[in-house]
Amino acid sequence: MTNAQSPVIIITGTPGTGKSTHAQLLANESPVPLRHINVGDLVKEKGLYEDYDEEWQSYTVNEDKLLDELEPIVTEGGVILDWHTCEIFPERWPDLVVVLRCDNSQLWDRLEKRSYPLKKIQENNEAEIMQVVLEEARASYPAEIVVELKSETTEDLEANVTRIVEWVKSWIRERGVDS
Repeated sequence: MTNAQSPVIIITGTPGTGKSTHAQLLANESPVPLRHINVGDLVKEKGLYEDYDEEWQSYTVNEDKLLDELEPIVTEGGVILDWHTCEIFPERWPDLVVVLRCDNSQLWDRLEKRSYPLKKIQENNEAEIMQVVLEEARASYPAEIVVELKSETTEDLEANVTRIVEWVKSWIRERGVDS
């Protein structure tokens, strides 16, 4: 996104790690306008899915439709993409990829509070233990733009957002962008 006036940031992680909370707080505190896009909500709102899986209580995303929908938005920059996976996004899109991590017992509690089915809680917990999202990010993007952050407490949330805001300020300075 070399010509964009604001960066493209992906905030990803296993469901329950705090992606949407981080993204919304970052959008509020950023020194430049950043549009928070909850990709899961966008998929539902725009019908960018093939079907709904009752057992897993989730949509089967039509990745081509999703990428076509996001391309013009991302090209402009100034976007936070908030989703439980990141590997489908082209390598050229993000300036920063933040992978949120959480202790699996705490994650289990968070997912139970969302009334997820046991099978879905187990799968997501296993994914967190096995670092699935982190490994996807590392395999899909340059190491220097992938950051792993702990997301277990309010203090973590505040520190993480402060760190990302500082990164945004640095990104702006490096490009000589007027904020």
